[in-house]
Amino acid sequence: MRKKIIIFTIFSFFNNYLFSAEKDNISEQINSIFEPIVKFMSFFILFDILPFLGIESNAKLPLVVVWLILGAVFFTIKMKFINIKGFMHAIDLVRGKYDNPKDKGEVSHFQALATALSATVGLGNIAGVAIAISIGGPGATFWMIVAGFLGMSSKFVEVTLGVKYRITNELGDIAGGPMYYLSKGLEKKNMAWLGKILAFVFAILIIGGSFGGGNMFQANQSFQILASKFPAISDYGFVFGIILAFLVGIVIIGGIKSIAKVTEKIVPFMAVFYVLTASVIIFMNISEVPKVFALIFDSAFSNDALKGGIIGVLVTGFKRAAFSNEAGTGSASIAHSAVKTEEPVSEGIVALLEPFIDTIVICTMTALVIIFTGFHNNPDGLEGVDLTSQAFASVFSWFPNLLIIAIFLFAFSSMISWSYYGLKAFNYLFAGKIIKNRKVTTNIYYVMFLFFVVVGSSASLEAVMDFSDMMVLAMAFPNILGLIFLSTEVKKDMKKYFSKIKSGEIKKFEK
Repeated sequence: MRKKIIIFTIFSFFNNYLFSAEKDNISEQINSIFEPIVKFMSFFILFDILPFLGIESNAKLPLVVVWLILGAVFFTIKMKFINIKGFMHAIDLVRGKYDNPKDKGEVSHFQALATALSATVGLGNIAGVAIAISIGGPGATFWMIVAGFLGMSSKFVEVTLGVKYRITNELGDIAGGPMYYLSKGLEKKNMAWLGKILAFVFAILIIGGSFGGGNMFQANQSFQILASKFPAISDYGFVFGIILAFLVGIVIIGGIKSIAKVTEKIVPFMAVFYVLTASVIIFMNISEVPKVFALIFDSAFSNDALKGGIIGVLVTGFKRAAFSNEAGTGSASIAHSAVKTEEPVSEGIVALLEPFIDTIVICTMTALVIIFTGFHNNPDGLEGVDLTSQAFASVFSWFPNLLIIAIFLFAFSSMISWSYYGLKAFNYLFAGKIIKNRKVTTNIYYVMFLFFVVVGSSASLEAVMDFSDMMVLAMAFPNILGLIFLSTEVKKDMKKYFSKIKSGEIKKFEK
């Protein structure tokens, strides 16, 4: 009954537009409203600090990118390179060697990782890498790898805290993430006022992020690749958005367990398909690998790099990596909070695999294919996913057809995961407070989320990218500030955890 009510509400909302306006004008109308708003917001959120440093460059250096870099470096050093030390143990945890069915939670280590990865592995790896290379040249790949490596530590800290401070609400559902560890964790340090402010700001931003990077960007790029294959539908982004909103709505209404069941099947299958195809192309050019990596390294430090010199390439690489793996933004800790475990540190260790898989492996493979095929020069002026698609198609003519399916499934899995993130923040702000009934709050959020699926399908790529960057990256401001205050606590918990592993107090669970 609940599904029918939400779906009926959505279609009633769009009914007047669908039948009262020319379909080919709807996308233009939506875009004309959306684009000026985004440009106004970007002036404040993506603030460029280079002029204040006295550095002249064609590139821009948003303060948030510097903040992400500094935070990732700080956590890597503070946690004594947990991104290296905890790597093999993370694999054991994902394989279920420490799973105990008696632990409290809703999903397994693998399901939590798959759900979080479904929000990161996707169009950021396909379209985002292409955008990074087209703007910053091959050197952007180097900085994406560095960002991925450092981001593993940021992810460890935020997910550990997400599980540690999770709660169980009145409906029996588990809720966690930055909203809770910022407010509750800082309260323990006699900074309750700061915790409440940071939690509130984060909740607002992640709701915006769920509408932007977790929704509109996915819808926009999945429609773009479909329209490039079938030009006749290029003016029907609005209709595509309606259909996609309907499919997403069917899954997200089932909650985290429903989402986990879908993502644990989609993500491994599509990731393996994509990685295998890229691997074949890389293997075909194996003799060129040293030359390509030399090009990447030289371009990363070249003053003549494509746009803006070293700073331009560095910023582009870190920006696209952050958007792809979301390390430091705190979003993934919401999905990981539902894991079945009594040891928060264990899930933090599992989470450090995300930036490795997402950025160091998949993003790098995409970049190598683009460079091997010569499309890093972008001779045809292609945008986003079209550039990656044509790079693969130059080797396998059939690839764009399968990429349409892959992109749709990647986009679909990202949207359903981000709907969960946004819902938890929306409930944190409104459920039981402004709106007494939690189910009503949930339904309101779902209608809003599905509305933005349609907006994303209709808006321009530039407007969608700017809005997505603003919301997702800005989440790092309150999150990393809180993580710095709480990092000593995480370090102590990490030491205790590895002591228990060493002493045998925590041992592998025999099934």
